[in-house]
Amino acid sequence: MEKAKVIIKKINAGLVKSCKKCGDINVLSRVVLCIAVFMVVVAAGVICFYKPARDAVFSTETHTIVEVKSGDTLSKILGNNGFSMRDIDTISKNLKKDADFTTLRAGRDKIDFVRPSEDEPISKIVIENGPWNKIEIDCGTPDTWQCQKIEIARDTRVAYKEGEIASGSSFYLSALDAGIPEGIILDVYDLLAFEMDFERDIRAGQKFYVLYEENFASDKKVDNGHVLAISFDALRGNVQMFRYVKPDGKSGYYDENGNGAIKSLKRTPINNAKVTSSFSKGRKHPVLGFTRAHKGVDFRAPTGTPIPAAGAGRVIARSFNRGHGNFVKIRHNGTFETLYAHMSKFAKGVNVGTVVRQGQIIGYAGSTGLSTGPHLHYEVIKNGVHVNPLTVKLPAIDNLDASNKALFMERKAKILETIKTLKDSPNQIIRMDGDEKIKK
Repeated sequence: MEKAKVIIKKINAGLVKSCKKCGDINVLSRVVLCIAVFMVVVAAGVICFYKPARDAVFSTETHTIVEVKSGDTLSKILGNNGFSMRDIDTISKNLKKDADFTTLRAGRDKIDFVRPSEDEPISKIVIENGPWNKIEIDCGTPDTWQCQKIEIARDTRVAYKEGEIASGSSFYLSALDAGIPEGIILDVYDLLAFEMDFERDIRAGQKFYVLYEENFASDKKVDNGHVLAISFDALRGNVQMFRYVKPDGKSGYYDENGNGAIKSLKRTPINNAKVTSSFSKGRKHPVLGFTRAHKGVDFRAPTGTPIPAAGAGRVIARSFNRGHGNFVKIRHNGTFETLYAHMSKFAKGVNVGTVVRQGQIIGYAGSTGLSTGPHLHYEVIKNGVHVNPLTVKLPAIDNLDASNKALFMERKAKILETIKTLKDSPNQIIRMDGDEKIKK
């Protein structure tokens, strides 16, 4: 624009000089000419300035997107799109070397073949292999395909939902009514299963809330992240859990006082399963017909329902007997053991001596042994004595030291402040940073 002013000034000076010589050019003509020249210069500047945008609008780049289906391989898809065996080999080797990529996933991955124009050969391949990363393969020079892995930045926001157990409803249905995503509900089940039984401890009128992460890309929600906080008005009192990430990067859930909320064992291995028979010192056996102790809790579960280990430990028995049918027994430490009975079958790789993690599938529900129908019989043994899984006091896996507890209290205060903000202003956007800290 400054150059245009200089040009106009020079033109104007030239016109004045000409007028003095000629004396017959009137002032109006000179002004009109100056305006015309000015408009030409400005138009040229605008055209130059917006050339990239214009080029983008009129771009002839074409895309062919292929969704990976069952039976598809990278070689097959590349071959179907005109690639030679030499190019296929080069691309495959570079993908493995530079992006550690070897396998396509049917129903999940997509491949975008990009051409500069419809009549030109493919110059770029983009493999979309997840919501947060993609791989770009460019043809830098003939017969050379270079690839790079690109991470897509996450825009992590905080979401707050609260609800109340409706009359005749369950926590699951009430949570759905409150707008909590199904995946987050299942995470809440996993966490609260350390503290309560969702079959026996649920009553109408109990209130709850969940604070959790939502991940966005280009202002569009992609998926959910971690549960940040839970509150549930259980029968024994309000249960609260808060997620805290330690300075060393390890994370966990803790109660309002900073004590470990994750216990060594779960009270209910199968989430949301109905209790059909409780722990009792004297129960009439449904098959044998006489009264004897029921040393565990029975959970109704259809045949084939996966049974997860209630805690980490080592398998000390995997066998069959007349009463328990197919059963697995796990020793968790010097104090606790658990037993799972009436399985239809054992999980592959689970044998005597196998070390299992908490939540690992060890077998599948069934009705083997003395059983009237498919269910899981679950026992907890403490120091060699059978105890009620639903009431026994269980030790926490992780308690915080003094320095971490102080940091946790700061984190909890920030979470509670965030909850108050979102309760008052539900539409306000609050973000998390890369260190899982809530931004102001």
